[in-house]
Amino acid sequence: MDFLYIKALHVIFVITWFAGLFYIVRLFIYQVEAEDKTEPAKYILQNQYKLMSKRLWYIITWPSAILASIFAFWMLIERPHFLLMPWMHIKLSFVFALYLYHYSCQKIYSQLQKDIVKYSAFKLRIWNEVATIILFAVIFLVMLRDSLNWIWGVAGIFVFGIVLMLSIKLYKRIREKKSWDNAEKKILDDIQDSKNNHTINK
Repeated sequence: MDFLYIKALHVIFVITWFAGLFYIVRLFIYQVEAEDKTEPAKYILQNQYKLMSKRLWYIITWPSAILASIFAFWMLIERPHFLLMPWMHIKLSFVFALYLYHYSCQKIYSQLQKDIVKYSAFKLRIWNEVATIILFAVIFLVMLRDSLNWIWGVAGIFVFGIVLMLSIKLYKRIREKKSWDNAEKKILDDIQDSKNNHTINK
């Protein structure tokens, strides 16, 4: 097979692999948040999320990971000189991190399928961004591999990761403040309603 066809198929399956990883963690978040729902909503939502996760994980994400890897190894066999390049060593380090991330998602998936919740929705939101950082790093390396700028690109990824994590924490605080404000408003409204009812009864 022509090298360009192998490369195209590799890129296609990398895209679908990342799409699966991005979406599976969102489903984990929704399933964990469904824990706070009352019955029968909790039962209905969690079973629906389990089914969606199972289909996404085994029909899209796992096959994409396997096929992306097969075509990646095929490319390296066709162009073994890539393995002598420093940028490829760093890229393969990020790919190894992606495999570890995938394995961790598998563990979380298996736990949630058994109704074992070990992570909060907030921690899963942070975890969801790890794949984003890996994706940015790999794209920068591949696109800038013929320039010294790829070194700064990788450094920029780590800065981007820090900014991303801080943004998530800020979002959480804003969300918690909004929830607190709504709860406080509800309490004040209830007190006012109670006073009004007391006045009417008099």
